[in-house]
Amino acid sequence: MTPLLFVALSLAGGVGAALRLVVDGAVKARVRTAMPVGTLLINVSGSLVLGFVTQLALGGTLDDAWRLVIGTGLCGGFTTFSTASFETVRLVQQRRFALAWMNAVGMLVLAVAAGLLGVALARALTG
Repeated sequence: MTPLLFVALSLAGGVGAALRLVVDGAVKARVRTAMPVGTLLINVSGSLVLGFVTQLALGGTLDDAWRLVIGTGLCGGFTTFSTASFETVRLVQQRRFALAWMNAVGMLVLAVAAGLLGVALARALTG
């Protein structure tokens, strides 16, 4: 890895983390629910982008360095498994078992589906 690629990847990770803060804050300001909708939206949309970028790179349309910057850096900083896990544990502690189950399983299913959709979209665009 070149020093320039390392810096680009690091900066993209910072941008992703800041974007996560903005998106989660915007969702929390507009949606009042015990369900952590912001984290769900962040992880599902990040999975969509990651699937799209990964397919472009695997298909030779996108340089591997860009896959690292966008996929590992930006998406890695944007998405958050630890927050999703913490929010699920918090729901269990609050004895909101149905919401905890929906959050954990729902996020997993939706994120995988979004990743597959990203792959399919990239394939459709590149033939």
